[in-house]
Amino acid sequence: MAAAGLKIAIVGAGWAGLTAAVTAIQAGHSATVFEATDAYGGRARALKSLLPDGTPVTLDNGQHILIGAYSETLRLMRTVGIEPREALLDLPMTLQFPDDRGIRFPNWPTPLDALGGILSARGWSWSDKWSLLRAAMGWQRQGFVCDASLSVADLCQRLTPRINAELIEPLCVSALNTPAHQASASVFLRVLRDALFGAAGGSHLLLPKTDLGALFPQAAATWIQQHGGQVHVKARVETLAFSAGQWQLGGTGLGSLDDNRFDAVIWATSASNAALALMQYGLTAPESISSQITSWAHAAQALRFEAIATVYAWSTNARLTHPILALRSSAAHPAQFAFDRGALNGPAGLLAFVVSASHGDRAKVQAQVLAQAKTQLGLTLQPVQTVIEKRATFACTPGLQRPALQIAPGLLACGDYVAGPYPATLEGAVMSGVAAVHALTA
Repeated sequence: MAAAGLKIAIVGAGWAGLTAAVTAIQAGHSATVFEATDAYGGRARALKSLLPDGTPVTLDNGQHILIGAYSETLRLMRTVGIEPREALLDLPMTLQFPDDRGIRFPNWPTPLDALGGILSARGWSWSDKWSLLRAAMGWQRQGFVCDASLSVADLCQRLTPRINAELIEPLCVSALNTPAHQASASVFLRVLRDALFGAAGGSHLLLPKTDLGALFPQAAATWIQQHGGQVHVKARVETLAFSAGQWQLGGTGLGSLDDNRFDAVIWATSASNAALALMQYGLTAPESISSQITSWAHAAQALRFEAIATVYAWSTNARLTHPILALRSSAAHPAQFAFDRGALNGPAGLLAFVVSASHGDRAKVQAQVLAQAKTQLGLTLQPVQTVIEKRATFACTPGLQRPALQIAPGLLACGDYVAGPYPATLEGAVMSGVAAVHALTA
């Protein structure tokens, strides 16, 4: 079959897989998505829950934020009919604490907004501000590139303790979900480059005003089907076979095997799921591709993961001074950010607390966060639901070798963990979905 008309299977209906399907259809291919569950979105999806008073409420399996630099995500949202200006609350970059200390960018052109934010930051001395300005100018002169072996802590060792505590650590753990002393400086600099010196508005925080399912995945699934593609839920791919230049899928809910022959397969599940499935297939795959598949699976298995906990809590009169607040995080008070869901897409009084690089069980984390809300916000809250994604992201460490996009001829992977410039973010997932389709015809 000509490259302009490939029949492509996508395994997984998360943000990366749905992006791959949309991109494939736009390029003139046919796309069939197989999703093992009955929900779209993967690790960024909606959840149903109840408030303590019994009121139904829609939550997310993790509180996500986007930034203005997420150009591919915003483009794909528009493609499937979601207007970012309506679905997202657009705020200048802010890392303000409950006492109003911290940084807030003015709504100025890039990069003047960063300069204005630094100079007007409350609670920072001129020594603090100068250390940050000097470092930022140095990073810009070097093209936001550094030695791949450096950690963020190494990169920022000349910054003052306050700047590291009130800016670098919160930014690093929110963007890379990895503590600064363990996080890759080169990936951190790439995010800073795009946010602070990229497109206009790149540093803006974009907070979802709808649940994550409605933000992109549901609309993408509808778009795919309206444009000739197929999306099958409760369809678990369990086997792969390759012969005569085509891939055959087998599993539960896939229908007749004769209908499941494809020119290419894009595996778009989590890293751990992909590693397990492809390691098993590598043992029986044709000799010409067996070693490639097994080698790729070993690379995916070698990734280390970090958890993210989101604690949803409620009180009738709970309000935050801003839709998002930075919190002072410690071992006893682990949350780095609080979100006022009542100001976004939830009922009044509903707050979400995010613990990136989370450790500890659900009950312990929840109790610590509720105590933190009392101490730092003066709020007595009732727990609604605590969601812990134990393998939320890969640990974005210096020199990390991430699995390649290409697994074997006609077999590719996409997801926020595959090799690419971004950490494990929605933008990273979307970029990988686009890249996987483009790689098929490169």
